[in-house]
Amino acid sequence: MAEQRSVFLVGGGTGGDEQAVFTLDRNGTSCSLTCTYRGKVIEAEEDDFFEALFQIRQHLEVDGLLPFCYGASANVYPEETTIKMSLGLMACKVKMGQIPQKTDLVDIFDEGPDIIPVFVHMHQEFWEAWLASLPS
Repeated sequence: MAEQRSVFLVGGGTGGDEQAVFTLDRNGTSCSLTCTYRGKVIEAEEDDFFEALFQIRQHLEVDGLLPFCYGASANVYPEETTIKMSLGLMACKVKMGQIPQKTDLVDIFDEGPDIIPVFVHMHQEFWEAWLASLPS
């Protein structure tokens, strides 16, 4: 059964609010995600929804757009156990040098005041810096 989620898009040079509609569906062992915006459609099928969103974000970047949701925030990344339990729909807010707690879990399509929307390569750089910051 498909579920739809609306997410604001930032950037793109239009100066106004834009929204994308994400349609989430489970196809056997795959997670299917479709993004509809500006009359365009982007589709991705991956093992989990976080990775599917990651793929769609790369296409949105061509138009200079960033989803304003936790799944596109620099300080949010899924942990392996969380991915398996939630199919990548839940992720952890992370802080440099700290291990995330259960209270740090967020829905990747939700929004909040602490979102730092970034392009995909910046998200990866933040993740690597966070991993390096953890105590040995």
